[in-house]
Amino acid sequence: MSKNTKIIVALILVCVVMTVIPFVISSGSKFGGADDAAGAIVEELSPGYEPWAAPILETILGGELPGETESLLFCLQAAIGSGILFYCFGFLVARKKYLKEG
Repeated sequence: MSKNTKIIVALILVCVVMTVIPFVISSGSKFGGADDAAGAIVEELSPGYEPWAAPILETILGGELPGETESLLFCLQAAIGSGILFYCFGFLVARKKYLKEG
């Protein structure tokens, strides 16, 4: 086994351990979103509070979106945002590279 192979195997093991440890440590924990926590605090501070705005898609569709659809839209938003961000990074790096050559 070469030195590079040993390093790669060690790094993979470290990644696996870093992925598994949080699940082992937090077994039995309740995972909740920030929206749920904020809603609970608002309800505690002002029991009769009525929201003055509603999400646009819920208004158009006439009901709450399923959790899978919300997750899909969130992932799509993250993918588009990261695509734009990294395209700009690549453009800046390439521009710098080609200005030096020219």
